[in-house]
Amino acid sequence: MSKGITVKKDEDFSEWYTQVVSPEGAQLADNRYDVKGCIVHLPWGFKIARQVYRYLEREVEQEGHEPMMFPLFINKKNLDKEEEHSGFSPEVFWTTEAGSNKLDEKLALRPTGETQIYPVYANWLRSHGQLPMKYYQSRHMAYRYETHARPFLRGREFMFFETHNVFRTHEEAVASIDSDKRIMEDVLRDTFKIPFKFFRRPSWDSFLGAEDTYVADTMMPDGKRSQLSSTHDLGTNFAEAFDITYADEEGEHNYPYQTCFGPGIWRIIAAVIGVHGDDNGLILPRALAPHQVVITPILFGDEEVNKKIVDVAEKIKEESEYRVHIDTRDKNPGWKFNQWEMKGVPLRIEIGPRDLESESVILAKRTGGKQPVPLNNVNNEIRKKLHEVDQDIEKRAETYFSNKTHTVDSLEDVRKHLENGDGFVIAPFIDVEGDEAEKWSNVLQEKIPGAQICGVDPSSEADDVGKCVVSGEKASYNVYISKSY
Repeated sequence: MSKGITVKKDEDFSEWYTQVVSPEGAQLADNRYDVKGCIVHLPWGFKIARQVYRYLEREVEQEGHEPMMFPLFINKKNLDKEEEHSGFSPEVFWTTEAGSNKLDEKLALRPTGETQIYPVYANWLRSHGQLPMKYYQSRHMAYRYETHARPFLRGREFMFFETHNVFRTHEEAVASIDSDKRIMEDVLRDTFKIPFKFFRRPSWDSFLGAEDTYVADTMMPDGKRSQLSSTHDLGTNFAEAFDITYADEEGEHNYPYQTCFGPGIWRIIAAVIGVHGDDNGLILPRALAPHQVVITPILFGDEEVNKKIVDVAEKIKEESEYRVHIDTRDKNPGWKFNQWEMKGVPLRIEIGPRDLESESVILAKRTGGKQPVPLNNVNNEIRKKLHEVDQDIEKRAETYFSNKTHTVDSLEDVRKHLENGDGFVIAPFIDVEGDEAEKWSNVLQEKIPGAQICGVDPSSEADDVGKCVVSGEKASYNVYISKSY
């Protein structure tokens, strides 16, 4: 266990998480800012966040999205229009004064993008020739009055990313949702090594105003579900509310179909911390690591030998294709090893006088194992070891995730697994649509406090799956149930 962590991850995940995130741990965030629910993003954590943004931006631009940036403030009448239309009314922060002047109309700090973006889309869209319209905004903050705050899980100010698309046909909108799912597979699973399930939310738990909501959910070590992204099939609902229309070839005006996609930057970082980390701190896949390789020169009293060691380190860095950092701070090697392990650096290189004599270096993987390699082959070995680290992370994560899902056929078994913090529970349920289904979902929550129906796997079909674990009636689906952040 690292000197900076005093508890084991599998014994007290909450405290472990707090210690890893802290300035005394992996130095991701400082929770002591004097506005409740707001955190200071420390350099290491902020650099990780920038990497998350970069991969998402690259993916959505490859799918034809163009970047844009809207103001922070939203006019109250637009929020009112959304509430009137869909019933969605988040707890927002309001600006009512500027200097010594009262504002004529109070302004909201952005809780999400629909109400600021769609009135402008109504101004932009005129003709079918402009469709599809695919835009995104990134690297900005959103604000909601959360009553419970936890760094990278919930906060009153949090990092935001959103795409907002407009299509002529519903089929195009559905294809866009499939594209969002592929992006999550490519970025979350293949690149960041985060396993997840893709669900269609129950009708009563969809984004208000949406036809359907789809989410990518992972499971944290304490047995609570964390939503990593959401994609909404908005149909023509928001187009009708905000008067977004286009003229077709005959000059007739039509409402377009819309989708929006929101990967959770914070939640992705939290999943990396929780799923990959161990008792010694973070473990980062190479895609996210601010330093993919850290070289630690082991220096003693002989200045000439020390210079040669540093020269070798500089040469390795210069010739490397990766993000390499040389740690020449006046600290003992053990202290440095411990800190870079805490920060999750995938690969560490040690170079000392003996290594210089043998024309070799020591390579140490964050996932375990170290060995000497000859200097004349060090770049190939770095490439190989970084690939091995990613493989190690992926294998551990998939094994972990496979043990976080349990199939049951009784309410008592649902209760047992949720109370044990075992993760997702798959169980028969009457339906995921309509008032009757919502009623039995509420009964489930009454019988098992904290239990929530996450949704169904959209690739599965309705079938005869037995009797609903809540109502005892004929079930229509196997649903995933869990406790949630």
